[in-house]
Amino acid sequence: MRASAPAKINLGLVVGPLRDDGKHELLTVYQRVGIADRIDVEPADRLTVGGFPGDTLVRGALERLAERIGTEPRWRVRIEKHLPVAAGIGGGSSDAATALRLANERLDADELHELAAELGADVPFFLREGPQLGSGDGTTLAQLDLPQDYWIVLVLPHDVHKESTAAVYRAFDERDGASGWEDRAAHFTDSVKSVRRPRDLASLPPNDLAHSPVTEHLKTLGAFHADVSGAGPTVYGLFHHRAHAERAQRALRKAARTWLTAPAWYG
Repeated sequence: MRASAPAKINLGLVVGPLRDDGKHELLTVYQRVGIADRIDVEPADRLTVGGFPGDTLVRGALERLAERIGTEPRWRVRIEKHLPVAAGIGGGSSDAATALRLANERLDADELHELAAELGADVPFFLREGPQLGSGDGTTLAQLDLPQDYWIVLVLPHDVHKESTAAVYRAFDERDGASGWEDRAAHFTDSVKSVRRPRDLASLPPNDLAHSPVTEHLKTLGAFHADVSGAGPTVYGLFHHRAHAERAQRALRKAARTWLTAPAWYG
């Protein structure tokens, strides 16, 4: 059993106050993109995960799955890693979700979603088709009908290193970032509802957690919308035309790792 484990970007990320469970309220649009890891899963005598020594999420996901169905974890997994680690584009979450989907033979969709939500806010998204509106702590999902006809340049600057997600949220709390949550959430929801054409995505408010000067650089290179994905540090730029996206990618290659891709509906 083999499948791709695609990356995602966050088309807007509005963050609110802490919840009783210690997580933050948030609203975001998850959009899958066309670059991916590859995951192989097959039955085995015991659980082994190879190909990517840094993995913890895939192993943890399959251990949880085995526990949930009352058996021992008996799978051999190989991760063919192409996506950058800790970059804000959901590589580890996608790997875990893909491994769950391949290994699962007993849980229904709702049960698998519940298990995925225990692993991380992004993981359930990768079990769904199409762009999704994430709410609550990010694991409550609603499918969206959004345009998919544009090009995406992903930019991971060489000189930027990601802080831990916990540190990013701590800094958000320290600057009272949750102020005005209800109004900001309403504005975000209205903006999502108004999207009809790719350029309408530019109306989505910027990421509350992370900012980068690369966003403005991408706009000067022709992007109609640019922002940081997740907690960063990857930045994306959206382009109407492939030629313009390719030109922007060439302009940024010396200062960053770059990828040219497009929206993807499913893995």
